[in-house]
Amino acid sequence: MGEPQQGALESLSLVQLAANAIRRMILAGELAEGERLIEERLTEQLGISRPPLREALRVLEQEGLIVTRPRRGSMVATLTDQDVFEILTLRSALERLAIELGVPVQVPERLKVAQEALLEMERCAEAQDRGSLVQAGYRFHSSLVALAGHRRLEEAYASVQQQLLLCMARNLYAREHYHEGLPEHVARHRYLLELVEAGNPAAVLAELAVHGERSFSELQSNVGKRSASSS
Repeated sequence: MGEPQQGALESLSLVQLAANAIRRMILAGELAEGERLIEERLTEQLGISRPPLREALRVLEQEGLIVTRPRRGSMVATLTDQDVFEILTLRSALERLAIELGVPVQVPERLKVAQEALLEMERCAEAQDRGSLVQAGYRFHSSLVALAGHRRLEEAYASVQQQLLLCMARNLYAREHYHEGLPEHVARHRYLLELVEAGNPAAVLAELAVHGERSFSELQSNVGKRSASSS
């Protein structure tokens, strides 16, 4: 499906198509954290009526991407700094365990999934499609977790998928303000995959340490300082 502005969505799976479009807008930062979702605006933008829009919003609420309050309507979910800390430290712990168990890679098919996810990230970066890039980035990281061949580990990672997507979207936004473009964002992931392919778990873990929550916290701090100094 093209950009949501380009005409009405097709009637087939209308609710899911609308949910996909709004999800991409949230992850691209076009709809900001805490922003109220105006039904009139969205129905016009997506070319749909209110019933399928409201059902799509319920889908996104179940995913945790939006929250709905009585008499206040729906708004984009907001993550506190503590939320981000907990989500990203959990992600790092799960990914470290996956690398310890899964590198060197014993099943080439698992590595192929990561390679395909990276290719999708490259396509999204070239198209400047930030929302889809965030989702491809999640698929890349979940494919690294899958290298371990550990079902319960994969289920634990998947259980925080939507929260991770919000963190990854915020991470991408912070890095862009810190002058990391989309090609550089993808290049960091390409380097990480090259280390995985080389079969050196220590090198992969070292890169993950600067790739994950530590670097994100530093970026958030730097962005905050910039905002304070310019206000």
